[in-house]
Amino acid sequence: MRTLLSFLLWGSMFFVQAQEVTLTVLGIAQDAGAPQMNCTKKCCENRWGEKAVPVVALGVADTDTNRFFLFEATPDLPEQHHFMQQAYPLQTLGGIFLTHAHIGHYSGLMYLGKEAMGAKKVTVYAMPRMRNFLNNNAPWDQLITESNIRIHPLTDGKRVDISRQLKVTPLQVPHRDEYSETVGYVIEGPTKKALFIPDIDKWERWETAIETVLSTVDYAFLDATFFDGTELPNRDMAAIPHPFVLESMDRWKDLPLAEKSKIFLIHFNHTNALLQPNSPAVERVKKAGLQIAKVGQQFQL
Repeated sequence: MRTLLSFLLWGSMFFVQAQEVTLTVLGIAQDAGAPQMNCTKKCCENRWGEKAVPVVALGVADTDTNRFFLFEATPDLPEQHHFMQQAYPLQTLGGIFLTHAHIGHYSGLMYLGKEAMGAKKVTVYAMPRMRNFLNNNAPWDQLITESNIRIHPLTDGKRVDISRQLKVTPLQVPHRDEYSETVGYVIEGPTKKALFIPDIDKWERWETAIETVLSTVDYAFLDATFFDGTELPNRDMAAIPHPFVLESMDRWKDLPLAEKSKIFLIHFNHTNALLQPNSPAVERVKKAGLQIAKVGQQFQL
């Protein structure tokens, strides 16, 4: 069981109650977390136990309706859900927004089933192919037939009004869509907006310029899976075409500092040097004016 959330988040747990909509970073690692199974390299050898990094997810608390929402159902869902319960003891789980059908982003739904939580009609927000995937494949279809979850359909670009002060808009993005489409989200509170795109192919493959969307939000949590193309020498990096951090920094080098400072890099592969606090890669990102998301960070929307 991963325990990093417990260590990093308990200290900030009791000052968020008065805020109306609060976004919390619950995880920053790629689907398989860090350390990654069977990795014997230096990047993983010291990460087992308390230093494990949870899989990418956000939690959003809406005190207007006394509900909190999770963005992604990760393998670390039990601990991420537990944190939100402890941080907001008067709130209940209002729903889970899924981005796509890769293991780190939906497999945590298994904990809602009868072998675990035995949940009752938890709302799962999903795009059409994602919805069909859950409806037509075991064991996920059992969650539906047993009424552990109920699926709320999403449409690309169509806003969902969760409450008077919390609104969520899915944005479809290009990615390796073997089983479902992929979306990011614009999460809108009463005063600020956050963009969440943990997975995307190269920025230029999206018909929408990321800079255009960036100009409309206050925070942007963006895919930074690999720092460069040398991290997986035994893999064809063209088959997993995330934006390399070096490519993103070059693309954004001429943006005003106010725009670059909105960007929080997230979704780090276990090989990514940005998981090493004092690495030269971290210094390069800071000098470029970008930020690195950290587990436990909170933002008022």
